[in-house]
Amino acid sequence: MYAGCGALTGAHGASRAPITVMTWAPEGTRATNMGGMPAMAGAYARWVNAHGGIHGRPLRVLTCNEHNDSVAAARCAQQAVQEEAVAVVGSYSQHGRSSLSPLEASGTPYIGGYGVSGEEFASPVSYPVNGGQPALLAGLGHQLAGTCGHVALVRPDTIAGDRMPALLDAGLAAGGRPAATDIRAPEAATDYSRHSTAALAALATAGPGRDGCVAAALGERTRTFFDSFRRMNTGGVRIGAVLGSVTQSLVDSTGGAASPLEGAYVTGWYPAADDPRWAPLRKVVQEHAFGDNRVDPADPGVQTTWLAYTVLRSVLESLDPDDISAQSLRHALDGGHRVDTGGLTPPLRWRRQDLLAARDHPRIVNANVTHQVVRGGRVVALRDGSVNVARTLEARRDGAP
Repeated sequence: MYAGCGALTGAHGASRAPITVMTWAPEGTRATNMGGMPAMAGAYARWVNAHGGIHGRPLRVLTCNEHNDSVAAARCAQQAVQEEAVAVVGSYSQHGRSSLSPLEASGTPYIGGYGVSGEEFASPVSYPVNGGQPALLAGLGHQLAGTCGHVALVRPDTIAGDRMPALLDAGLAAGGRPAATDIRAPEAATDYSRHSTAALAALATAGPGRDGCVAAALGERTRTFFDSFRRMNTGGVRIGAVLGSVTQSLVDSTGGAASPLEGAYVTGWYPAADDPRWAPLRKVVQEHAFGDNRVDPADPGVQTTWLAYTVLRSVLESLDPDDISAQSLRHALDGGHRVDTGGLTPPLRWRRQDLLAARDHPRIVNANVTHQVVRGGRVVALRDGSVNVARTLEARRDGAP
């Protein structure tokens, strides 16, 4: 895919070559699909190129379907290297080792991955814009600890899913609550009745007077889980989820204010989707996504891609137009280039002193999360501002499973 408008004219009238980057994500699979991320990348490139490109050079976006498969993920990374992409930007893959190894070998930066693999927070070529799954799970633990006596976590039976219980438990422990009951579930199941029964049974054994909550983190399959769960839940059990598992589109499609998700607690990375700070994103989607229904401004994958490309553009504009490469980008990022995201995150930079002092997640520089709730059929902020979970993550010295 060439999401550009051809060669543009530089300051001296000379035609400049495109700046090539790549965005990858799974599409058309039976598990988690994140087609909005490459679609947003294309819209961003069209917007940038409509306004003269970067240093007069068009932004060329290559996209790759990593199919939720380690071999396909590695091939996407190899293609990025072969095409001389200066960065991989705003992408999603559970297969961090397969996708990041070729980038490490070539020195290609990985800017703003979704944060679902542990390698994204350990690789020296990774520059995350959020705290990924670690921050979300720890933040959800903080949020549920204020209400729930006991929590049952239903999560995918995958390598990425195996990291979830300890992170949620860290947040619960910070609030003085016991560890959650861990319930593994197939990532691509069509029915979760057995897992719903197991979650309710776990809460029933917690004893009287302990309000129970079920936390689900199954990506696209969270809807399937809640379809099963609502048939068995007789009331009194609250729902908690991380953003990406519960989205505004899911609430809308399950009944809005009458949705079984009404009242659910949601932990996200960024301000709620109705926050005015997202107005520039919504404008670009309206004008340059051309009705592509994969691009939902309320989707955290789309939001993460927007922020990742915000970082890319900022650092590219700081470089010498004649010295733009993967190496020059990494040098600028490692050297402390500071990115202002318009208040959607804290100012971002990746100097050694900015990195989190956590053995398992040392590349995190933004450990903020937001607490949200489904109220009146809308996913809205539960409290003003954000919660920083850096200390909770740093306190986990024993390592993730």
